[in-house]
Amino acid sequence: MGGHDEFLRVLADSFECQVVSRGDGVMVSGGEKEAQAAALALRELQGLYRQGTPVTMHEVRYAVRLAKAGEGKALHALFSGTVLVSAKGRQIRPKTVGQQRYIEAIRRHAVTFGVGPAGTGKTYLAVVMAVAALRAKHVSRIILTRPAVEAGERLGFLPGDMQEKVDPYLRPLYDALQDIFGVDTYQRLLAKGIIEIAPLAYMRGRTLDSAFVILDEAQNTTGRQMKMFLTRLGIASRMVVTGDLSQIDLPRGTVSGLTEAVAALEGVDGLAVVRFDESDIIRHEVVSRIVAAYERYVTAGRKAPERPGT
Repeated sequence: MGGHDEFLRVLADSFECQVVSRGDGVMVSGGEKEAQAAALALRELQGLYRQGTPVTMHEVRYAVRLAKAGEGKALHALFSGTVLVSAKGRQIRPKTVGQQRYIEAIRRHAVTFGVGPAGTGKTYLAVVMAVAALRAKHVSRIILTRPAVEAGERLGFLPGDMQEKVDPYLRPLYDALQDIFGVDTYQRLLAKGIIEIAPLAYMRGRTLDSAFVILDEAQNTTGRQMKMFLTRLGIASRMVVTGDLSQIDLPRGTVSGLTEAVAALEGVDGLAVVRFDESDIIRHEVVSRIVAAYERYVTAGRKAPERPGT
């Protein structure tokens, strides 16, 4: 495993036991309970490495967390479940229990909402599941859309034709598809119309049959836009709606369509709402601490100091 010595130090420090590399093996010694938990985490990490999945500090710390909580079965299920293999042969799998719950919800429901902070894999895993459905011939096309509202910008103020205007908003979706399919296959499917990427306004008036449809950045929809989108669902289709309610860029006083939808629709048969939190963030470990700090700040009711003259 890359960073072998550092990983062993983390295991030893986390479980208050000795973890020593001996040739091709690793010896764990200490109190029975701590040593068994450390050995469990180590065994699952080694299995992950042997199947060709890169092991990072995220996997190490997450394995430690589940092993210390006595969640051996959850840890094994998480590390042994491959959802898809990318064009470059990389095995794609859930990296947290929250991500695993999200994938299962998408498999079982016609409409799934993935709500939570940035870095939790909401969009990427939705695209992975769309590709898996397409490969299995459960759907005949993939449709991805986002509202073209972000950080106070509007399409009319951006240079270029319509495609050039929307490209910056849709770039995360392009990137995910190219990572999974490879650039050549992605371009071919796009040219054939099997993959469609368009702003949300283009969904109006359509019925989307035999499609896996993803609405990304849904916190920036209005209530009318969200209802319009959800009622496009056709026969033999799946929808996934992703968003982060802490990053709403709508004009002041406008209620997010995602906020309304989650409140109104949770519990509806055939629909699931999966909530992510900072424990599901898979970027640099400091990101989860940043998110948690902001949540504490907002919960305490504090306001950022205003700039002079405002």
